[in-house]
Amino acid sequence: MEEKKVGEESAAAARGPVATLRRIAFLMERQREETRRIEAFRNAARTILPLPEDEVRARADAGTLTELPGIGPSTAAVITDACHGVVPDRLVRLETTSGPLARGGEELRALLRGDLHSHSDWSDGGSPLEEMAMTAMELGHDYLVLTDHSPRLRVANGLSAERLARQLGVVDAVNEHLGGSFTLLKGIEVDILDDGSLDQTTQMLDRLDVRVASVHSKLKMDEAPMTKRMVAAVRNPHTNVLGHCTGRLVTGNRGTRPQSRFDARAVFTACAEEGVAVEINSRPERRDPPTRLLELARDLGCLFSIDSDAHAPGQLDMLDHGAARATEAGIDPERIVNTWERDRLLEWASARL
Repeated sequence: MEEKKVGEESAAAARGPVATLRRIAFLMERQREETRRIEAFRNAARTILPLPEDEVRARADAGTLTELPGIGPSTAAVITDACHGVVPDRLVRLETTSGPLARGGEELRALLRGDLHSHSDWSDGGSPLEEMAMTAMELGHDYLVLTDHSPRLRVANGLSAERLARQLGVVDAVNEHLGGSFTLLKGIEVDILDDGSLDQTTQMLDRLDVRVASVHSKLKMDEAPMTKRMVAAVRNPHTNVLGHCTGRLVTGNRGTRPQSRFDARAVFTACAEEGVAVEINSRPERRDPPTRLLELARDLGCLFSIDSDAHAPGQLDMLDHGAARATEAGIDPERIVNTWERDRLLEWASARL
């Protein structure tokens, strides 16, 4: 045990200042710490990333790091320690939290090849899509689907068709740079509109690899029209995943929110018939669908997708929570689409188009 601890400390000491700042931010995000504090470390990493190593070290030695934009006393202290091969105390403390976020789903978690629901700073995420892709690679993913919001969700800076088209070009550039070792897949979290249609043009939906359809508005709609709305979206051939189906919030800084009312048997029957995956949303504040509905979807023969719904790189690791819930519900890993290798996933996602 002592040898393992020494090895971990040596590895941490070998990190440069940028990697050290990123690691601290990642671990803070896993623990759902305050966004403003996390951004201080990510901003500091962005500030020093383009600087020559010698300049960063010279500033650390001279105590002038705080003259750089976006670097305060706390991040300067971390950079200085990292430049001297010292593991910052903050990182030492955070590393004690780096184990699994949930117990009971470890075997299933190891089978997950990717994540079908994530956000970048193109909509309401906190980090560039390149950072999301890099972190997914570090977690051992084979693929990550980028699913920024659609235009109706203005509060989340949803993407118009024009902005989405520009984003697809950036995704192509990232994948070309990665050279096939990992794939950032093109996707969207598309709003389910009041009549069940999807909030993006057919032409743009056709260009995507995976589409997550979610209800974000009028969550208190009466049961009958909500059921009709959701079934219509599931029957749409562009829909691959039904995202956080009840819309509930059970904890967290956004407060709580009751689940939407709909005929779950009708909705999940449509999912099973169409081959649409029911999302097991791994965000602790959602735990969506609730256990009773998760078991109903299981019994009706649905496919599933265990997704992080990450809005920051460290949240990509929240798949632990979804894997634990799926294991507890006794869901066969073969029915979880992100246990599939990339080509099989893409074949499934395009099968109804």
